Amino acid sequence: MSFLEEAPPTEGIINPVLLEVKRQLGGQVGVFSGEEFNVDIAADLNGFCDFLVSRSSEQLYIKAPVVMLVEAKKEDLKPALGQCLAEMVAAQRFNLMKGQTIETIYGVVTSGTVWRFLQLTGQVVSIDLTDYPLLPVENVLGVLVWMLRDNSLA
Repeated sequence: MSFLEEAPPTEGIINPVLLEVKRQLGGQVGVFSGEEFNVDIAADLNGFCDFLVSRSSEQLYIKAPVVMLVEAKKEDLKPALGQCLAEMVAAQRFNLMKGQTIETIYGVVTSGTVWRFLQLTGQVVSIDLTDYPLLPVENVLGVLVWMLRDNSLA
């Protein structure tokens, strides 16, 4: 499944949330928006990610390990789950190619006002069936920070 090449419709909401996560983690992560992420063209794991978070604080280019991908959609989150999962598999392969083994890759599908969380451990995906509202923002921030800390950031 290749990634769609579309601008996130809610970048003005999502980007500030991710930048706050970066601030809370002391700048230990890199946050990218709309970056090309071509990992395995033969497997159709190529295209543009709406948002990508790397454990590296490097901001000039995507550097392993990639630990979280965020897929932005306008309303219905369910159709975006497959695309987000494809991006998570791409991140898993990217990390392995760069010699970085990360046990769990996290994914988020969001409209900006509603957030749903995924995780990929090995070949097993788990999807939280709860839709989390953005407000109060501390709840979503808490989950995002936990996901990144779970990958031994702090």
